[in-house]
Amino acid sequence: MTLPVLEALRRHAGCVVLEDGTRGWRAEELLAEVEALTTRLHEGRVRVLATLLDNGVPWIVAELAAAQAGCVHLPLPGFFTPAQLRHALQSAGADALLLAPVHAAAFASLPAADLGLAGTPLAWLRLPAAPVALPPGTTKLTFTSGTTGTPKGVCLGAAAQQAVADGLAQATAALAITRHLSALPYALLLENIAGVLAPLTQGATTIALPLAEIGLAGASSFDPARLHAVVERTRPHSLILLPQMLRAWVGWLRGNTRRAPESLRLVAVGGAAVGAPLIEAAQALGIPACEGYGLSEAASVQTLNLPGAQRPGSAGRVLPHARLRIAADGEIEVAGSLFLGYLGESAPVPAWWGSGDLGHVDADGFVHVHGRKKQVLITAYGRNVSPEWVETTLRGDDAVAQAVVFGDGEPALSAVLWPTREALPDAALQAAVARANAQLPDYARVQRWCRGARPFDAGGGMATPNGRPRRAAILSLHAAALGLAAPALETP
Repeated sequence: MTLPVLEALRRHAGCVVLEDGTRGWRAEELLAEVEALTTRLHEGRVRVLATLLDNGVPWIVAELAAAQAGCVHLPLPGFFTPAQLRHALQSAGADALLLAPVHAAAFASLPAADLGLAGTPLAWLRLPAAPVALPPGTTKLTFTSGTTGTPKGVCLGAAAQQAVADGLAQATAALAITRHLSALPYALLLENIAGVLAPLTQGATTIALPLAEIGLAGASSFDPARLHAVVERTRPHSLILLPQMLRAWVGWLRGNTRRAPESLRLVAVGGAAVGAPLIEAAQALGIPACEGYGLSEAASVQTLNLPGAQRPGSAGRVLPHARLRIAADGEIEVAGSLFLGYLGESAPVPAWWGSGDLGHVDADGFVHVHGRKKQVLITAYGRNVSPEWVETTLRGDDAVAQAVVFGDGEPALSAVLWPTREALPDAALQAAVARANAQLPDYARVQRWCRGARPFDAGGGMATPNGRPRRAAILSLHAAALGLAAPALETP
């Protein structure tokens, strides 16, 4: 069976569907590369193709060829640690690995062959893996890193992924987006679906540049000046950013008295709570920022604000492909584009999937996400508080780049703060806490805080590779300063 995206590419023959900074790729040229790799996968009887590649045309070719060949694609993020890479490859039963030469040294013990793909020299490795049982229909394995360092495999089918891509295209049709700049790694499902599958299906042009050129390095290093220069040069209509990337770009524009290029029609922001102040600050500088919400278990994005139909502070309305409801305990449940199961687990996926997030839907249909169900704090006075709610309020201040809130079983909340600039004095952070507290009810106000000993990033052990704070590690480092008991550390 031919994939819908490949059928769409054939309909758009003659159109430039990819730009890699050097040249434009017409649809038929991309198809030729896909067909050649599909043949190689068939001849090699590859079951699970793992890729460890930078953003670019080769990644997209591998994605489409694996699906057309009936393989499972396992895209590996470049920011995974060696231990996480080994875990993903072994648990998925990957029997082939396509990677950039820069990563080859980590696999020096395995015989490698040279492979040219889309004009790019790559390394091709066959791995000594035994087949692993996967849910029928699995075409992609995406690994998510949660609060611990061991990623969890989510098995996705082609239909769910295409449904999300089609839903996004339908919802954004009025914006007439024909140029999308990929600013997130393709191994992240959000960019994979919304930045590759959706534009290619619509015959739009995806601008696929190396991540370093965009200004992104690893999981948490970002240079907004580089992003701005690329946006000015390539004139995209849309891009997708993480909240910290948007915050950094807003700060850079303000510091340089600049505005975002007028070509932009939509800057979708997801991956974590954003907050109304940051959205409004971005829009004031010409960035059409719109917050959304999604999860890997539902093949990515489920809700999205859109220009002309948005409510800053919310995650937007439900997209056409998705269904969403609120359970009796306030948990967000979704349906419509669900995954097939977790890798290594046989439990069936229910018709409605509990997201683990708490939220509500307002009278106008906008979804509001309050935070993770399992991270709700219960104060000594018996009040339930979502730390993410307070953290988002704190990060809404210009002085606060990162915030983590504690207080389970305590009479009041405490916070560890990292400033937007290291030179900011403690007085500026105190003022930020006071401004945040003025927006919060008394039981959710921060009564004690300390300055972070170091940034909350993966390199310092304070965050997972995908940027989520390691709360136990942060509290352990700052417990004395906050007057709290140090917890047992998370599993690395």
